[in-house]
Order: sequence, then structure tokens, then C-alpha cells
Amino acid sequence: MTTDTITAPATLAERLAAVWDDFETRLDGVPILQRLADGTVTIDDYRRLLFNLRQQVVDGSPWISRAAASFDIAHFDLRSAAIRHAEEEHRDYLMIERDYVAVGGSLAELRAGRKNLGSEALSGYMFHYADRPNPVGLLGAMFIIEGLGARRAAGWATRFQEVLGLADSQVHFMKYHQDADAEHTGDLEAILNSGAIDHAAADEIVRCAEVVARLYVLQLEELDR
Repeated sequence: MTTDTITAPATLAERLAAVWDDFETRLDGVPILQRLADGTVTIDDYRRLLFNLRQQVVDGSPWISRAAASFDIAHFDLRSAAIRHAEEEHRDYLMIERDYVAVGGSLAELRAGRKNLGSEALSGYMFHYADRPNPVGLLGAMFIIEGLGARRAAGWATRFQEVLGLADSQVHFMKYHQDADAEHTGDLEAILNSGAIDHAAADEIVRCAEVVARLYVLQLEELDR
């Protein structure tokens, strides 16, 4: 007689880790990040990256604020966390502006810029999702966005400095997010591991993480389009 082995369902942490692994694989295939890795990236590439990131980052605090307003009193802890996070994020785009000017970019041109195709899709999705009642799935978006800052931004900054000879003051945005987003991911992990996330919410969190991961890569693939 044989007995079938019953495989336990993957935990939320395991499912998100799989999303992250796929995200990193896709990032490694982005042309500008490939040039950064192989040392052929240019100062124009760096300016283009900042230019394109700024157009989406400026929307960060507004969609987080909208999400906070969409949580009811039964989700008070998530609403409070979103309010705090929106306050911390609302000046982030100014750091990008300072870095952009520090590497020879025009502030007027930067502020007159528009989102690229991927940024349009990403911001549109975030605002749409934030309007849902109790948008718990956005924890998945934060897992991707804050994880990117905590795990990759400082490495990118260091590599740009190595290849282009940039000063710390010219890569401040990326370096800042290593520490700031590491703190945010710690807060996020506490929420995800708190026991307050049921199966339905876990499914929403994973799906949102998948969508945001794909759209973030699209944003980096579609620079200037």
C-alpha cells in the first residue's frame, strides 16, 4: 500500500519570494541595467533614468494617500500606516530633481516631462487599485517597490559611481532609499506576518505584487517612450 504525500500550500512569504525572483530576473534583462552591470552605461543613461523615474515617483505619495482614504475603520492599522508612509514619501521626487540637476540636467525640462509608457501603466494601476474599498492588495505593491529600494538601489548607485565617477551628492536618491526602504520593508513584513492576512487577502497581495513587478520593469524598458 502506498500513501500519497500531501504538499503543504505555499505560505504568503514563499509566494512573494517567487514573485521577487521573477522580478529580479526581468530586471537583469533591462537594457540600461545590463549596460550598468557591464560598465558601458553613460552619464546620459543616468540622466534618462532619473528623468523617467521622477515622472512616476511624483505620484507615489498621492496614490498612497488615496489608498489610506479607502481603508475603513476595521482596517485602522493599515490606514494609519499608509498615512505615515505618504508623509514620508511626499518629498522623494525632490531628491531626484536635485540629482538630475547635479549631473547637468535641466530642472525646467525635467518638470515639463511626461511619463513613459510603462510609467503611465504603473501609475494608472496604482491609482485604480487605491480606489478600491480596503485595498489590502497594495501591500504587494509595496513589497516590490520598497524591496527594490532596500535591495537594489544602493547597489545601482555604487555602480553608477564606479563607472561614471559620480559623487554621493549626485546619487542621493538611490542611496537614501537603501536605509529608508529597509525600514519600510521591516514594517511591511511585520504586517504580512501578523496573522491579520487571510487567504483571500494573501491572493490579492500576491497578484498585486505580480502586476506591479511587471509594470515596474516595463517602466525601465520604455525609457523616453
